[in-house]
Amino acid sequence: MKLSKCFKHAFNMVVHSKLRSWLTILGIVIGVAAVIAIVSIGDGMQQTLNDSLGGLGGDIISISAGFSRGEHTFEMRGGAQQATDKEIILSRTDLQALKGISEIALIDTNIGGSVKVTYLGKTGSVSLTGVDQKVWSQITTVKIKEGRMLDSADQNVVVIGGRLANSYFSQPVGINKMITIGGNAFRVVGILDDESNKVYMPIQMAYQIIADKKNDVYDTIVVKIKDENQLDIAIAKIENQLMIERHVASSKKDFSVTSSKQMQETRANMMSSVNAFLLAIAAVSLIVGAVGIANTMFTSVLEKTKEIGIMKAIGAKNKDILLIFLLNSAFIGLIGGIIGIMVGMVLSGLLPSLMGSTMPFTGRGGLITFVSLNSILMALSVSVGVGIIAGIIPAYQASKLKPVDALRYE
Repeated sequence: MKLSKCFKHAFNMVVHSKLRSWLTILGIVIGVAAVIAIVSIGDGMQQTLNDSLGGLGGDIISISAGFSRGEHTFEMRGGAQQATDKEIILSRTDLQALKGISEIALIDTNIGGSVKVTYLGKTGSVSLTGVDQKVWSQITTVKIKEGRMLDSADQNVVVIGGRLANSYFSQPVGINKMITIGGNAFRVVGILDDESNKVYMPIQMAYQIIADKKNDVYDTIVVKIKDENQLDIAIAKIENQLMIERHVASSKKDFSVTSSKQMQETRANMMSSVNAFLLAIAAVSLIVGAVGIANTMFTSVLEKTKEIGIMKAIGAKNKDILLIFLLNSAFIGLIGGIIGIMVGMVLSGLLPSLMGSTMPFTGRGGLITFVSLNSILMALSVSVGVGIIAGIIPAYQASKLKPVDALRYE
């Protein structure tokens, strides 16, 4: 039998069993649509993660006081980390110890806290970070949208986040506008290209604003290394130097050293786990669809038993019958896959408005979805493959029917 005739017979089997076939196709549609939507979320989160972490810099290392080890956990309060018996801090002596490490290019000292900010009679609570303005512009990964960064000669000036400038108060806060923080007036010299409510100011001014901060005590020390390829070496030297200066062994380390690169790897692994879990859920729908195809094909074999006998009687071979039923199941998978892809693309387009920013790793504008050509080809291949696999046993059973028995079947 010619291949074209096999195609025609297989297609006619789908057309002439409309309701049963379309109910089976519906199962494939649901599974494929779920896969497309979930993969689009994963691709969107991956793109967002690359955009957000790509600018963090693999050459940035953060050092903070306190270290968590199983049962012994140092707790953070207002930026200063404390143990149950003594206060754990980062001080000027730690800063001096780091200056002797040749791999370090720049060192920035930070303190932070929550403060009240007032503008045009409106007051709100925001996050304040004091930075070393001499190096902050060279080490930070935040970007300026309007104005400028802090300068070494600055005193009563601040750089504020994009949301604080544009939508936090009833009126926008523009460049050179005055805001009041802790009873002191500060001039806005820069607005960040982000969606934060943060305020950055020179660290010496921050000591005066944040009541519980002591001079020359830091919440975080941020360093930028000369060569990103030397990151692991730099981290090892920093840890070793601080352990010597603070007179602690590695088992009793009272500080933490983290890097942007480690953060990227951790978040990427977490996202991969989330995607794998979601795909496993979507795979259940495809399994249900496969069971539906197998059920439809077994029923088709019973209904077409006499027709199979006639085809064999006029010369159809076992392989022809096998091919017809395999093509029939493949058609069901293909149609379900095509419709499922279209439904999945529509669903992925609706997800950002439905879910907003409730998903992890969302962009500044909320959840981002991205349907790639690879995901479309993968979903289509899976749907056709599921159809063929589910139809193998019924097709084999049909091909093995004896013509005499098939013609006698009622």
